[in-house]
Amino acid sequence: MAGGVGLAVKAVRAETRGDRATIRIGDLAKRTGLTVRTIRYYEELGLLESVKRLDGGVRVYTNDDMRRLRFIQRLKMLGLSLQEMLELEGLYRKERTNRAVLPKLIEMLDRHLAQIGDHLAELEGLRDQIKGERERIAVRLLQEGTATE
Repeated sequence: MAGGVGLAVKAVRAETRGDRATIRIGDLAKRTGLTVRTIRYYEELGLLESVKRLDGGVRVYTNDDMRRLRFIQRLKMLGLSLQEMLELEGLYRKERTNRAVLPKLIEMLDRHLAQIGDHLAELEGLRDQIKGERERIAVRLLQEGTATE
């Protein structure tokens, strides 16, 4: 039974340093649904700062890093680019408060909403063109069908 507990602990691969649990990159990838490569890329870009390493050079992450990755995923889903996220990150690092970041985030989201509105208008115009073309083709088929009978 002790071996089973040991395996379970190894499967989680969480180590404790002081009172902060650390998570290895593979486990972080599983928990967030990101690839190991994506996590490393975000680290290279500077979206994840000060990632800790164990003595062997193995990267370990904290629950704060996991929350940050989930926030990045949310921003990405909302349409923000990595460059925009880096801009927000830079602002946060400078000011060290969300109070400075949130107005900028609202500005970015407003810009994306406007772009979506423009895109929807274009799509509605395209839909109308497709409907019109379809109608012309259907009428032509009916006319040709009547002419051959």
